Amino acid sequence: MSQSTLDDDELFGEAASEMRADVEDSLAAARESLPDADDVWEVEADNTLGVLNALRSALDVGDAEDHLRDAKKWYTMGERADAFEDAGDLEEAIADVEELVTDIEDAREQVGDLTSTIPQLRSALEDADDDADTDADADTDADADAAEAEA
Repeated sequence: MSQSTLDDDELFGEAASEMRADVEDSLAAARESLPDADDVWEVEADNTLGVLNALRSALDVGDAEDHLRDAKKWYTMGERADAFEDAGDLEEAIADVEELVTDIEDAREQVGDLTSTIPQLRSALEDADDDADTDADADTDADADAAEAEA
Protein backbone atom coordinates (compact mmCIF):
# COMPACT_ATOMS: atom_id res chain seq x y z
CA MET A 1 0.00 0.00 0.00
CA SER A 2 1.51 3.31 -0.95
CA GLN A 3 1.50 6.48 1.10
CA SER A 4 -0.86 8.18 -1.33
CA THR A 5 -3.61 5.60 -0.74
CA LEU A 6 -3.66 6.13 3.00
CA ASP A 7 -5.63 9.10 4.14
CA ASP A 8 -5.90 10.40 7.68
CA ASP A 9 -9.26 8.71 8.32
CA GLU A 10 -7.87 5.31 7.39
CA LEU A 11 -4.84 5.81 9.61
CA PHE A 12 -7.02 6.99 12.46
CA GLY A 13 -9.36 4.03 12.02
CA GLU A 14 -6.42 1.65 12.02
CA ALA A 15 -4.96 3.26 15.14
CA ALA A 16 -8.36 3.09 16.87
CA SER A 17 -8.63 -0.61 16.07
CA GLU A 18 -5.15 -1.19 17.45
CA MET A 19 -6.01 0.73 20.64
CA ARG A 20 -9.16 -1.34 21.13
CA ALA A 21 -7.14 -4.51 20.58
CA ASP A 22 -4.54 -3.30 23.12
CA VAL A 23 -7.27 -2.66 25.70
CA GLU A 24 -8.86 -6.06 25.06
CA ASP A 25 -5.49 -7.84 25.19
CA SER A 26 -4.57 -6.11 28.45
CA LEU A 27 -7.93 -7.05 29.97
CA ALA A 28 -7.48 -10.66 28.89
CA ALA A 29 -4.01 -10.71 30.43
CA ALA A 30 -5.40 -9.20 33.65
CA ARG A 31 -8.08 -11.89 33.85
CA GLU A 32 -5.46 -14.59 33.22
CA SER A 33 -3.34 -13.22 36.08
CA LEU A 34 -6.15 -13.52 38.60
CA PRO A 35 -6.20 -16.53 40.92
CA ASP A 36 -7.92 -19.68 39.75
CA ALA A 37 -11.25 -20.23 41.53
CA ASP A 38 -10.30 -23.78 42.53
CA ASP A 39 -7.05 -22.57 44.10
CA VAL A 40 -9.03 -20.20 46.30
CA TRP A 41 -11.68 -22.75 47.20
CA GLU A 42 -9.61 -25.88 47.75
CA VAL A 43 -6.59 -25.76 50.04
CA GLU A 44 -4.70 -28.46 51.85
CA ALA A 45 -3.22 -27.91 55.27
CA ASP A 46 -2.79 -29.58 58.62
CA ASN A 47 -4.28 -26.77 60.69
CA THR A 48 -6.16 -23.50 60.56
CA LEU A 49 -3.03 -21.38 60.22
CA GLY A 50 -1.90 -23.53 57.29
CA VAL A 51 -5.28 -23.10 55.59
CA LEU A 52 -5.13 -19.34 56.08
CA ASN A 53 -1.58 -19.12 54.72
CA ALA A 54 -2.52 -21.23 51.69
CA LEU A 55 -5.60 -19.09 51.09
CA ARG A 56 -3.61 -15.88 51.40
CA SER A 57 -1.13 -17.16 48.85
CA ALA A 58 -3.95 -18.20 46.53
CA LEU A 59 -5.43 -14.70 46.72
CA ASP A 60 -2.45 -13.10 44.98
CA VAL A 61 -3.56 -11.03 41.96
CA GLY A 62 -0.15 -11.37 40.34
CA ASP A 63 0.34 -9.02 37.40
CA ALA A 64 -3.38 -8.33 37.04
CA GLU A 65 -2.98 -4.79 38.39
CA ASP A 66 -0.28 -3.97 35.83
CA HIS A 67 -2.37 -5.34 32.97
CA LEU A 68 -5.43 -3.49 34.24
CA ARG A 69 -3.42 -0.29 34.37
CA ASP A 70 -2.35 -0.82 30.75
CA ALA A 71 -5.95 -1.42 29.72
CA LYS A 72 -7.07 1.75 31.48
CA LYS A 73 -4.22 3.72 29.95
CA TRP A 74 -5.05 2.68 26.37
CA TYR A 75 -8.76 3.07 27.01
CA THR A 76 -8.24 6.63 28.29
CA MET A 77 -6.10 7.51 25.29
CA GLY A 78 -8.70 6.14 22.89
CA GLU A 79 -11.59 7.74 24.72
CA ARG A 80 -9.94 11.18 24.79
CA ALA A 81 -9.12 10.88 21.11
CA ASP A 82 -12.72 9.84 20.47
CA ALA A 83 -11.28 6.82 18.71
CA PHE A 84 -13.88 4.29 19.80
CA GLU A 85 -17.26 4.15 18.13
CA ASP A 86 -18.74 2.23 21.05
CA ALA A 87 -16.57 2.10 24.14
CA GLY A 88 -19.28 1.08 26.60
CA ASP A 89 -18.27 -2.57 26.51
CA LEU A 90 -14.64 -1.70 27.21
CA GLU A 91 -15.56 0.62 30.05
CA GLU A 92 -17.77 -2.08 31.60
CA ALA A 93 -15.09 -4.77 31.21
CA ILE A 94 -12.48 -2.52 32.85
CA ALA A 95 -14.85 -1.80 35.75
CA ASP A 96 -15.59 -5.53 36.19
CA VAL A 97 -11.92 -6.50 36.32
CA GLU A 98 -11.10 -3.57 38.59
CA GLU A 99 -13.86 -4.58 41.02
CA LEU A 100 -12.68 -8.18 41.01
CA VAL A 101 -9.07 -7.16 41.72
CA THR A 102 -10.26 -4.93 44.57
CA ASP A 103 -12.41 -7.73 46.04
CA ILE A 104 -9.52 -10.20 45.88
CA GLU A 105 -7.12 -7.75 47.50
CA ASP A 106 -9.66 -6.99 50.26
CA ALA A 107 -10.13 -10.71 50.91
CA ARG A 108 -6.36 -11.21 50.99
CA GLU A 109 -6.02 -8.44 53.56
CA GLN A 110 -8.76 -9.95 55.72
CA VAL A 111 -7.11 -13.37 55.56
CA GLY A 112 -3.81 -11.72 56.47
CA ASP A 113 -5.46 -10.17 59.53
CA LEU A 114 -6.80 -13.58 60.56
CA THR A 115 -3.40 -15.15 59.95
CA SER A 116 -1.86 -12.84 62.51
CA THR A 117 -4.80 -13.08 64.94
CA ILE A 118 -5.24 -16.86 65.10
CA PRO A 119 -1.86 -17.63 66.76
CA GLN A 120 -2.53 -14.93 69.37
CA LEU A 121 -5.99 -16.35 69.99
CA ARG A 122 -4.61 -19.87 70.34
CA SER A 123 -2.01 -18.67 72.84
CA ALA A 124 -4.65 -16.84 74.87
CA LEU A 125 -6.86 -19.93 74.89
CA GLU A 126 -3.95 -22.12 75.96
CA ASP A 127 -3.18 -19.69 78.79
CA ALA A 128 -6.84 -19.80 79.84
CA ASP A 129 -6.75 -23.63 79.81
CA ASP A 130 -3.56 -23.59 81.90
CA ASP A 131 -5.17 -21.21 84.39
CA ALA A 132 -8.27 -23.41 84.58
CA ASP A 133 -6.11 -26.50 85.12
CA THR A 134 -4.17 -24.70 87.86
CA ASP A 135 -7.42 -23.62 89.53
CA ALA A 136 -8.79 -27.16 89.28
CA ASP A 137 -5.59 -28.59 90.77
CA ALA A 138 -5.76 -26.09 93.64
CA ASP A 139 -9.39 -27.02 94.29
CA THR A 140 -8.50 -30.72 94.28
CA ASP A 141 -5.61 -30.13 96.69
CA ALA A 142 -7.87 -28.06 98.99
CA ASP A 143 -10.50 -30.80 98.97
CA ALA A 144 -7.87 -33.44 99.77
CA ASP A 145 -6.50 -31.30 102.63
CA ALA A 146 -10.02 -30.81 104.01
CA ALA A 147 -10.71 -34.55 103.80
CA GLU A 148 -7.48 -35.33 105.67
CA ALA A 149 -8.32 -32.75 108.33
CA GLU A 150 -11.71 -34.35 108.91
CA ALA A 151 -10.25 -37.83 109.16
